[in-house]
Amino acid sequence: MSTTADPAAAARHTGVWLHGVVAEADPATLAGLTGIAGAPVRTVAAAGLVAVVSDAPLAEYGEEALRRNLEDLAWLERAARSHHAVVDALSRAGAVVPARLATVYHDDQRAARALVERRDELTSTLARLTGREEWGVKGYVVPGATPRAEEPAGGGGAGAAYLRRRRAQLSAREEGQRVAAEAAATVHTALAGYAVAARRHAPQDRRLSGAATAMVLNGAYLIDRAGLAAFSALIGALADRHPEIRLELTGPWPPYSFVAESGTEPQPVGEAAWA
Repeated sequence: MSTTADPAAAARHTGVWLHGVVAEADPATLAGLTGIAGAPVRTVAAAGLVAVVSDAPLAEYGEEALRRNLEDLAWLERAARSHHAVVDALSRAGAVVPARLATVYHDDQRAARALVERRDELTSTLARLTGREEWGVKGYVVPGATPRAEEPAGGGGAGAAYLRRRRAQLSAREEGQRVAAEAAATVHTALAGYAVAARRHAPQDRRLSGAATAMVLNGAYLIDRAGLAAFSALIGALADRHPEIRLELTGPWPPYSFVAESGTEPQPVGEAAWA
């Protein structure tokens, strides 16, 4: 005996995970893209805007489940990778307003209502991002790029001499960090003056950056695509001018930094990013 699943019942157990909002969705870009839980991405259109979404089983992505799962680092990493893969593909095709991670709606109607309610803000943000990309510039301390402190003279035997050397080394290290920090501030000011918009994030810990030395600059810059070559040349000139830090250009990235600061990202309601 065969049975037929009730579509209405299935819908009650499936939410809508929002990846991002675009003005138009190119079918070629969406083809083959998978979102959360391996579900194919699809669109919800309203108010002249398009929400790019994927279906999310509420057993794993409902309000209570999200509260629990967002504390699981392995689950969070998988979800973040799936979400970012879709946002990244959209950003390479054109302007996108990325949604905050774990923005989930009960159904298509509520997702559409969010587009209607935030139409003006979202439209304005998309216009600001059109033809532009987010690029990152990281700066790392270069050991030995600043003059070494001379070893202080003095007597007192081997133990005293060792302590003097240690104090001199620590003083030189602190001076190197100070000089590198000042250089990072100067570099950021110069890059921000060229960029459409700029943000300076907190430096990453070495365990996250994977770098051998401390990070002193973690900047994000919104750049016109046509101006990327000149921006890259400016970074090269600044690197020559400030050998005390090593500069690294990364990107392009989806414009996460410049959506969050504008206050126009689709806002979830309630704890655990439930909408």
